[in-house]
Amino acid sequence: MVLSSDNIKTAYHDILSCLIGNGSKDGICGINIVEQFQPEDNCRVAVPRNINAAFLISLSGDKHSRYTAAVEYLEEMENDPLWTNLVIFYREGLDFLLKEFQDFYSNSNNSVERVDELRGELAQQEESLSFSQTIQEGVWKLFHPEASNVLSNKESQTKILRSTRKVEITNLNSKPVKNVPQEVVFTANALLTIPPAGKRFDELGIKPSLWNALEEVVHEDQAFWYDHPVQIGVEPDRNEILYGLHHLSESFLYEKKLKNVSEEDELTVILSASVTHEGLQGIVKEYTEYELEKAHGLPGLKVYLFTEAETAGLIHEVLVPAANRYFSNIKDASALLREVVGVNGKYGRHYSFLKAITAFWQVFVDPDKKATFKIDLDQVFPQEKLLEETGKTAFQHLMSPLWGAEGIDSEGHPVYLGMLAGALVNEKDIDISLFTPDVTYPSPPFRGEDSVFCSRIPQALSTVSEMMTRYDKGDIDGNNSCISRIHVTGGTNGILIEALRKYRPFTPVFIGRAEDQAYLLSALLPGDGGPALRYLHKDGLIMRHDKHAFAEEAIKAAAIGKIVGDYERILFFSNYARILSSDIDDIKSIIGPFTGSFVSPLPQNLAYLRLSLKAAEFFDTKEEESEYKGFALLETGPRRLLASIREVSMGDGNGLKERYEREKKAWALYYDILDKIESALRKGDPFAIELQERANRLVSNASVITGENP
Repeated sequence: MVLSSDNIKTAYHDILSCLIGNGSKDGICGINIVEQFQPEDNCRVAVPRNINAAFLISLSGDKHSRYTAAVEYLEEMENDPLWTNLVIFYREGLDFLLKEFQDFYSNSNNSVERVDELRGELAQQEESLSFSQTIQEGVWKLFHPEASNVLSNKESQTKILRSTRKVEITNLNSKPVKNVPQEVVFTANALLTIPPAGKRFDELGIKPSLWNALEEVVHEDQAFWYDHPVQIGVEPDRNEILYGLHHLSESFLYEKKLKNVSEEDELTVILSASVTHEGLQGIVKEYTEYELEKAHGLPGLKVYLFTEAETAGLIHEVLVPAANRYFSNIKDASALLREVVGVNGKYGRHYSFLKAITAFWQVFVDPDKKATFKIDLDQVFPQEKLLEETGKTAFQHLMSPLWGAEGIDSEGHPVYLGMLAGALVNEKDIDISLFTPDVTYPSPPFRGEDSVFCSRIPQALSTVSEMMTRYDKGDIDGNNSCISRIHVTGGTNGILIEALRKYRPFTPVFIGRAEDQAYLLSALLPGDGGPALRYLHKDGLIMRHDKHAFAEEAIKAAAIGKIVGDYERILFFSNYARILSSDIDDIKSIIGPFTGSFVSPLPQNLAYLRLSLKAAEFFDTKEEESEYKGFALLETGPRRLLASIREVSMGDGNGLKERYEREKKAWALYYDILDKIESALRKGDPFAIELQERANRLVSNASVITGENP
């Protein structure tokens, strides 16, 4: 039965009460929220804990035993200037979270059925809800359906997902990669941040010329957040840039040792540099070059470093003059291109650049290049293990004729496997096997934010079903059939430049997390009825993930920013999907289960609930370090989430769409310029030749180090 507006409100409070607890029953979140609400305790860490608990209690509705006290506490604390922003964030949330739920109930497919089913289960419960897996599944079915019905059906869910991803090959690539050094550009992104707090600059092992600049930068507000950026001045053995490039050099030398490449070959590596603080832009090139110089050579690698300054040079000295010459109808080429061509900002910006720059390279620098492959700098090719367990080295995996093949997917639609994705194994697990999933299923009971949104469940399902598929172990043989991937990692993936220039995929610059998952979305639904662009799953192409082996301090320093970024991800992915299709269920059916998890009809509810329940988890430990993590989360999270909510909602929700359309237009111009220049160069056009000379000078200036062959 469809509920009235008042009854929808009652249903919402009943569901939140089941999650959080109502004072007489524990909620399934497994945390005693009432115990955390102690208004008489007003020490520095206790106040945000009380505000957080008061918000959760208020969400439970007026049947909660502490509802009135919680509402009054929020009203009182809004007048305290230290806590005004946090309280306003939560009090505003009480209104629009309910409104979002009401819209969801009235407009989403199966919402009435899911709400009624959960309320029916709740009505039968008389004792504590803490360990009721039935109730837990009902909550997931409502808020995070991709997590429901998985843990008790792992094998069948794996079979279903593999069947969904299966592609029957109709044509192998007749011109696959044959010579990796000559045909593939390797790319990676360096992420940099300020030195650790309390470090003296003269203790950092950096040039004294950088000290004055750092003195100003450390007082800036942080502009961008990354998972584990390199802290300026970190010891060389914990510097991710040096670590990744050193191991890439070793992998290349291993290929030479086996005669898979010639002794004269060098590997082209394009490195972008992104920073957390605006002021670092002016010193990042000097610092990175200095660190690379100290590395004493990277044999076999030709490294090119692109900061925002270098990308600006490409725009103003090459791309804009070309646009002005060849496209008279484009009036804002500079502004358009500056928005998308660059490396500073959220993850999406540098990710798109590292793909797109290889098409530029093919046109202006080296026409023999036909593909690009991105690694993360905390990932390593375990060459000996690859050879032992798969019979192929990393480069041999890249030479598969499946990369660039055509086929028919499980829905009968034509696909073009112009992209390629491998997998990861954690460093601590590699001795077991390369094929050890780097994400495993969690076990109940589920506490805190996992009780409403447990991303690890669909992530584990996708990891096992997609990434761990082996073509010699079942009916998907890797010759006549293969797996098409949706779930990919930020490194260990590539794209043919032919596919890049035809489909022109990109990650919008407003995407701050999971830029790798977002990249395919722009080309997910082919508009011309032709083959859809998809990732080939290359079984056995596995990199070792080493971040915990050397970057613990950086990971710890960036932990809170990463947590908040995951909540922002829900807001942006959910709104981005609505830009791409009026039916988000259509999008979710393609990109589920893991990527689809973050496309939700209840994005604001999930962002708020995950934030507040995660904070409650930190406070629940009663350990000083964890309590301060809760404090830090509530200091950073609401500010960033509020900004993100406003960003996705600006212009009545059309602001994000306008940005996407503008970026799409900008990337179309970028590739149109390359097509035009390529044609003009073939004809010997003097202007195009001059632009090519400029481009090569800029590229030459971006060259940082040329490793010497041993």
